[in-house]
Amino acid sequence: MPQETKARPFDVETTSDTALGVVHENLEGWVPPLATDDEIRAAFEKAFDFRGDVTLTLKDSSKVEGYVFDRRSAGKTLADCIVRLLPKNSDEKMSVRYSDVARIEFTGRDTAAGKSFETWVRKYKEKKAAGEKDIRIEPEKLD
Repeated sequence: MPQETKARPFDVETTSDTALGVVHENLEGWVPPLATDDEIRAAFEKAFDFRGDVTLTLKDSSKVEGYVFDRRSAGKTLADCIVRLLPKNSDEKMSVRYSDVARIEFTGRDTAAGKSFETWVRKYKEKKAAGEKDIRIEPEKLD
C-alpha cells in the first residue's frame, strides 16, 4: 500500500461530517432503568464505555463512586458478573457483583466529550475556510 494512502486514508476536504463514524451518546447524568437482567447488563456495558465516574448504589444502601475500568459480564446469572472500578476516594481497585447493585448513575463528567475525530475534522474545515495554511489542531485542555 502506498505510504500516502496509509497516512491519509480519506480526503479531509471532501469527507462529509456524517460519514466520519459513530455518534457517541451523552450519558452524563443518566440513570438507566434496571428492571431486567438485560437492562442491568446493558447499563454496565455503557458504564464501561463511559469516560467519567459512575455512582453505584448497592442494595445495602451504601454508595460507591468511581471509574469503571473492567467488567465481567459473561456469567449465567447477575451474581456471576462483576464490575471493577477505581473508587474516587481510594487507590484500591474494587469489585462489585452486578446482583448487589440497586442503582447506577452516570455522575461524572465525560472527559473525552467533544474530543472526537469528528470535532477535529470540523475545526480543520473551519480553519481551512478561514484561509489558514499549515493547519494544526491542538488537543483541548481539560478544566
